Amino acid sequence: MNFGTRIPASTVIPDEQEIEALHRRYAPNEHAFDLVFTHCLIVRDLATQLLTTTVDADLVRAGALLHDVGVYRLYSPDGVLDHAGYLRHGVLGEELVRDVGWPDRLGRFCSHHTGVGLTRADVVSQGLPLPVADYLAETPEEELVLYADKFHSKKTPPVFVSGDTYARSVSRFGAGKAERFDALRSRFGEPDLAALATSYGHAVI
Repeated sequence: MNFGTRIPASTVIPDEQEIEALHRRYAPNEHAFDLVFTHCLIVRDLATQLLTTTVDADLVRAGALLHDVGVYRLYSPDGVLDHAGYLRHGVLGEELVRDVGWPDRLGRFCSHHTGVGLTRADVVSQGLPLPVADYLAETPEEELVLYADKFHSKKTPPVFVSGDTYARSVSRFGAGKAERFDALRSRFGEPDLAALATSYGHAVI
């Protein structure tokens, strides 16, 4: 796929090789690529475990592989990550996906996966560095990718996060967040973290 030529929105779901090529194109260095793309692979694997008959499996896999691509735009030319502006990675990823002409529904996985969803009220009341809007997962596919993302963190070193651990921490993100996570947990169930932790060599917390 030629990244320099726009394609009609909503017509193509890129495959894993095309998405990996996009990551490699925008990653500022090998460390950033390994950190972000490995996390995206893990979220893909987690979401795949939790697939239901009500979701488009190909769309879920592509969305999982793309959801954090905006992190690359937070790196300075000398390879330093802007941690203070990290919350912007979602909207930056949506812009990146739009810039290469990929479907808008893929860009939404980037901007609508933070926490268990950000509302317009969250943006305003918390003074978040985002355009004032709702950033909530709306489709079953978006909800599944958002949920799967909660079970792995790119912290140093990267770790898998158990459902209980995330449930204990999510309330600090605002009223109703814990209830939202519990609803997703009831709907999709919990992934098997042990096998993936062994495969990727990341601890479970």
